[in-house]
Amino acid sequence: MELSCTFDDDHQKDGEVDETDSTIGVGGPELQDSMQPSEGPQEDDERTISITDVSPFIRCTICTGFFIEATTITECLHTSTPQPCTVKPGKQRRGLHAQSVFRIPPELDVSLLLEFVGGLVFDTMYGNLLKVDAYGNILVCVHGFNFMRGPEIREQYPNKFIQRDDTERFYILNTLFNLPETYLFACLVDFFTNCPRYTSCETGFKDGDLFMSYKSMFQDVRDAVDWVHYKGSLKEKTVENLEKYVVKDGKLPLLLSRMNEVAKVFLATNSDFKYTDPGTAHRLWQSYFDLILVDARKPLFFGEGTVLRQVDTTTGRLKIGTYTGPLQHGIVYSGGSSDIVCDLLGAKGKDIVYIGDHIFGDILKSKKRQGWRTFLVIPELAQELHVWTDKSSLFEELQNLDIFLAELYKHLDSSSNERPDISSIQRRIKKVTHDMDMCYGMMGSLFRSGSRQTLFASQVMRYADLYAASFINLLYYPFSYLFRAAHVLMPHESTVEHAHVDINDSESPMATRNRNSVDMKDSEYKRHQLTRSISEIKPPNLFPQTPQEITHCHDEDDDEEEEEEEE
Repeated sequence: MELSCTFDDDHQKDGEVDETDSTIGVGGPELQDSMQPSEGPQEDDERTISITDVSPFIRCTICTGFFIEATTITECLHTSTPQPCTVKPGKQRRGLHAQSVFRIPPELDVSLLLEFVGGLVFDTMYGNLLKVDAYGNILVCVHGFNFMRGPEIREQYPNKFIQRDDTERFYILNTLFNLPETYLFACLVDFFTNCPRYTSCETGFKDGDLFMSYKSMFQDVRDAVDWVHYKGSLKEKTVENLEKYVVKDGKLPLLLSRMNEVAKVFLATNSDFKYTDPGTAHRLWQSYFDLILVDARKPLFFGEGTVLRQVDTTTGRLKIGTYTGPLQHGIVYSGGSSDIVCDLLGAKGKDIVYIGDHIFGDILKSKKRQGWRTFLVIPELAQELHVWTDKSSLFEELQNLDIFLAELYKHLDSSSNERPDISSIQRRIKKVTHDMDMCYGMMGSLFRSGSRQTLFASQVMRYADLYAASFINLLYYPFSYLFRAAHVLMPHESTVEHAHVDINDSESPMATRNRNSVDMKDSEYKRHQLTRSISEIKPPNLFPQTPQEITHCHDEDDDEEEEEEEE
């Protein structure tokens, strides 16, 4: 079996995906604590600042006070509600006068991480950032930096539900590239909401006769972000300072070399050759790949694609004409399609393991259109696993609350008039769920809210065969390793024990699949008098015989073994 891989971190247009399927998470060596100590003075002394001297400012969701954006001056430190906060000293700035003071005990040093997770949905009508589950049910709703409560949410979303198919209104922010614009949406909405010059309306803001809708704000931000990626100086600035922006991993060359020994490896990137070319100094980066494609234009790459052309690696320009020859090692190509990749590598869809970090442009399209095996890289997974293991007591408490809730109804049935008081348990479940979310950050976990999975989690489960914080984890597995998803129980399988299932002697009228229990000799074959003359020959069996050999292949990778057995 040929193994072909692709690696990419390019900006792509986003889209929509849905529902769930079996997926495997690939783990590496023991994860290190990803939380880094903050820079600046070690003493947590109090400081007075003038809020009016700083713009824009951010509202603290813990103490509801104002504090400075972390990237400009300081951090907001907090303990727990309702204790107030203090501003931790950072870079000194002139012209700060006493107006608003935040206090915290000096011995406590907990930084508030203002991080928005991926997978959020922006409502272009009301300007809200939504965290939803796989079916569109709203888990969290934020307007600017104001977390809306249940009654407020129901005013705009009566059923706490959105139609995700309405792509004109709802935009999914799925990727790492979307995180800056997600934060920018929140900053803009919060700024205009709190600015006395503007009047807040249901769908935007007014300043006299001028009206700015949330939709126009959204489009302006989207256009600006696209301009930065496609026409701005982002790539030039990145190339000028590779030491700052490119993370070096000594295990990467080793993994690529090992892959190249047992399989064919290809690179597909949406970037042009000039941006892709700056690579390793000790070895020509092209030597790690059997096929290199730049200007791939994913996700179009997985459909009709574009013309395949050769790149002059000396000038970076494209050669005239369409390339129609065989695969040549060391040649850089531009454009092409996934079908061309299969032809050049001599591989079928399921022979290819495709590695990418874009759930829509990489994983969904390659899975739905080509049937490729998919490996999704989720860098946030490292922090998710850290919280999952460090705060396991909260997850266990939530499970115990569910068990205790079920116990209250254990001896009740439809004839019972008793109504157990579950209000205290519900409040505790909400409190534990909130505490769990706050362990991850401002918007909670990327994958769940309490016991409910997010939209992003459902996308991962459906379209990614493998996922991990880094594809370097493959270094710790043999290339012959058979990845199998953990057995996922359905609710009726996980809540009922086999020993407690009562089997009635009388056969259920709906149990048509239990064919072996039907005695065909005792069954009467009744027909109407008019149909009796058509045929007097009774079939030997009403049902076909139950197969005595294996006919249901649960793993398509077993096909080759079956063919060998037949030979």
